[in-house]
Amino acid sequence: MTEPARFDTIRTDRLVMRRWLESDRAPFAALNADPQTMRFFPQPLDQAASDALADRIEMLFDQRGYGLWALEVAQAGEFIGFTGLNPMPDGVPGAGGVEVGWRLARHAWHHGYATEAARAALAVAFDGVGLTEIWSMTAVLNEPSQAVMRRLGLTEVARFNHPRVPAGHPLQPHVAYHRSQAP
Repeated sequence: MTEPARFDTIRTDRLVMRRWLESDRAPFAALNADPQTMRFFPQPLDQAASDALADRIEMLFDQRGYGLWALEVAQAGEFIGFTGLNPMPDGVPGAGGVEVGWRLARHAWHHGYATEAARAALAVAFDGVGLTEIWSMTAVLNEPSQAVMRRLGLTEVARFNHPRVPAGHPLQPHVAYHRSQAP
């Protein structure tokens, strides 16, 4: 069995996408606890849930060689969230595929960081890993993330009720975006 290719650090003009550090856990928990940042998720996460998510992210990185990179502004060395590649969950369009996703702290919004980092993640997906397609999904109400998806060249392909969001919840209606790339 061959080791997967490693993509531990990716640099863009303004950002560093890297493996997670223990020092990322506190700002990550603060980001996940912020009701405004988490307004398109069913609920904010407490410290334990945030730590469990960080552990899962690192486990997937170890297995695949890529994942959801901790995101920092290169000049300041400041953690601002994550961007990267993650398995699509069961029960949604694209299940079993790979999605590009992001979550940024409020102070990092409206600087183009999500788009810049997601473009770098797509380069890893298509040129580094050799994927032929990528997915992304969000709540229908999340127009800012849908705008990023469109800037990345993804196209809306489905609307569905997310199976992990309680029935009747305003965030249950989701939208899936997709992009193919020739091998």
